[in-house]
Amino acid sequence: MRDTRDEAFGLFTNNTVKNIIRFLSFNMKDFDITPEQWTVLKRLAENDGINQKELAVKAEKDQPTVTRILDILERKELISKQKNEEDRRSFILFITDKGLAVKDELTPFIEDLWEKKILSGISEEELKVYRSVLVKMNENVEK
Repeated sequence: MRDTRDEAFGLFTNNTVKNIIRFLSFNMKDFDITPEQWTVLKRLAENDGINQKELAVKAEKDQPTVTRILDILERKELISKQKNEEDRRSFILFITDKGLAVKDELTPFIEDLWEKKILSGISEEELKVYRSVLVKMNENVEK
């Protein structure tokens, strides 16, 4: 039986992403943060003082998902929200000192996981080709 393109690329890509998220979740559990929360926290650290709509774009997540994640990060005291004087329906978001400490501790840990585990045995040339193919696929679907 011949694999369809969907099975050969679509399903395999989806399974790979799920496996990476599962791997990261398992390895990040001691930090009490999920990969999804990490993405939002990291983007906020890079863009402190933005609103949730801008953060959703930068984190490449939909607004309801970001709102849910922000509520969790606020309960963990990793971020703070301030009313937006220009738009009372939104908040200006800031990373707290505790959030910065988590980011500073997690950044090298996650980079190490990528280098030593996820990308193990993959050459720089292979990674360049992989990225190039992904860029082209994204361009194709965005046309």
